Amino acid sequence: MIIIKTTALIMAGGKGERFWPKSRKSFPKQFLCLTNDDKTMIQHTVERILPIVDVKDIYIATNKEYKEIVMKQLPDIPEENILCEPVGKNTAPCIGYAAAHINKKYDDAIMIVLPSDHLIKFTDMFVSMLKTGCSIAEMGENLVTIGIMPSYPETGYGYIKFIPNKNQSEKAYKVEKFVEKPKLELAKEYVSCGEYLWNSGMFIWKVSTILRQFEKFLPDTFNGIMKIKESIGGLDYNNVLEREFNLFNSESIDYGIMEKASNIYILPGSFGWDDVGSWLALERINKTNEFGNIVSGNVINIDTKNSIIIGRDKLIATVGLEDAVIIDTDDAILICDKNRTQDIKKVLETLKVCNKEEYI
Repeated sequence: MIIIKTTALIMAGGKGERFWPKSRKSFPKQFLCLTNDDKTMIQHTVERILPIVDVKDIYIATNKEYKEIVMKQLPDIPEENILCEPVGKNTAPCIGYAAAHINKKYDDAIMIVLPSDHLIKFTDMFVSMLKTGCSIAEMGENLVTIGIMPSYPETGYGYIKFIPNKNQSEKAYKVEKFVEKPKLELAKEYVSCGEYLWNSGMFIWKVSTILRQFEKFLPDTFNGIMKIKESIGGLDYNNVLEREFNLFNSESIDYGIMEKASNIYILPGSFGWDDVGSWLALERINKTNEFGNIVSGNVINIDTKNSIIIGRDKLIATVGLEDAVIIDTDDAILICDKNRTQDIKKVLETLKVCNKEEYI
């Protein structure tokens, strides 16, 4: 078997709205440092795949507004590998855009697709699983995804049902179907039956394989992708990119391709994954103090328990609080019940209605 190049696409165009007020439209979650090692989420994402992907073969897909941030935080990534989307169109156009660039450079290659804002505790286990996924993808026209072993009935994730009999030399399961985010009772059934995994949004395939899926299931997008590919390196590249990207339908790779394709395999992952979906994730990725608090900055707590308090130079003093989130920035302070962190998006909606978009 001819060994082909391994590349990676890191998707970094999200807004991270549930991490407001730290995460802003001009500086979203993936560029924040949320751990104790002074590295940002996107820096962690790149670092953990370096054992299997050369830095010159890592591509970052992001909004054109974030190009300078990406270049500053990831100076070793070649500038031509920073793929700037003219407008956000969800994951299918994003992946197709990157596939066009890789296809232009290498004709064919393994393509690992990863979100930029997840944390993984056990990197060696994760890298080993990626290697397994690359081998399965290279065997044929296989689409590989990584599922997460569910530890509780989460209603905020999509799920993937797999067929219990292992395939591909006992390394992976064949996927039966993708399912949308469930209600609580259905999520409990998924977890108890043992045949569902959380959808992590991580994929591995050959570029030739995914492009054929685009041609089959999203032909209009495929045609636009090919036009972009033809223009790469030419004087009209930016004009073609702008025109074609704006014509794309906004569509997720799950809905556009994965829910319709066959020959999908899933690897069950158990490597300390966290999608860092809200401020509550800080309790999972950092140690709490003896009172169950996560505290940073100039903070004094009196009888305060199980709270997250992220300050700066300004003194924050709390008295008798429990299960609270307090986040201080230069121009905004969030004070939130821990049980309501999913509603932070409502603050942003209200700011828009009140014409206070400078805080978004």
